[in-house]
Amino acid sequence: MSRGIPAVVQLQHVDKIYGNGVVALRRLDLDVGEGEFLSLLGPSGCGKSTVLRLVAGLGEVSGGRIEWPSANGRAGLPRGDIGFVFQEPTLMPWATVFKNVLLPLKLRGVPAEEATARVREAIGMVGLDGFERAYPRELSGGMKMRVSIARALVTHPRLLLLDEPFASLDEITRFKLDNDLLALWARQRWTVVFVTHSVYESVYLSTRIAVMTARPGRTASEVAIEAPTPRDEAFRTSLLYNEYCRQVSARLAEAMHS
Repeated sequence: MSRGIPAVVQLQHVDKIYGNGVVALRRLDLDVGEGEFLSLLGPSGCGKSTVLRLVAGLGEVSGGRIEWPSANGRAGLPRGDIGFVFQEPTLMPWATVFKNVLLPLKLRGVPAEEATARVREAIGMVGLDGFERAYPRELSGGMKMRVSIARALVTHPRLLLLDEPFASLDEITRFKLDNDLLALWARQRWTVVFVTHSVYESVYLSTRIAVMTARPGRTASEVAIEAPTPRDEAFRTSLLYNEYCRQVSARLAEAMHS
């Protein structure tokens, strides 16, 4: 993490051992800086998703600790300050786009007038104006993922966790959603932790990449991506982008054999 950037969350020597004996993480150290776009890159099964779940409070560490330096002594950020986007949209098929996005606010008891305004704002942010009354069965895969992102954004999270959200989409749709997500981040400056196994996606999106070893996962190295944002197709074809991809690919190869 760049010096001078306060940490939102710090994972210190974290272990995670599941009940069946699988050691997912071993002595993992990771700092997440305020306002950065951090990608976790590593092979399938290396514990990237486990890291997100632990940060989100969806599991307990088996060893080590998770610190929240800016949470004023609390055990973590309030639940509403963390948004989580899973690999699959997991939408309610019987509910419209509007009602799917509304759900987190309804569960929190947000007044109807405020909730309606925030839902419309979130739907607009992901480019789905006009689809409020549509049902998931009427949407493409990319549109369903946009709804899932809007549902995470409607709570105005301070920390946004995304677990390979575009992995199942075709390349054209994935590139479009990468562009839109990066543009949103550049405007809003949430703190983002993004899980991927794609070197190319991680370089395109990130301000920093944490490269993880094969299971048991730990942070093997980090690469700062010092390129201006927001980025576009010109960056994808630039020498700088290709150089970073080569560098990160080499780090990933080293991590997988360490």
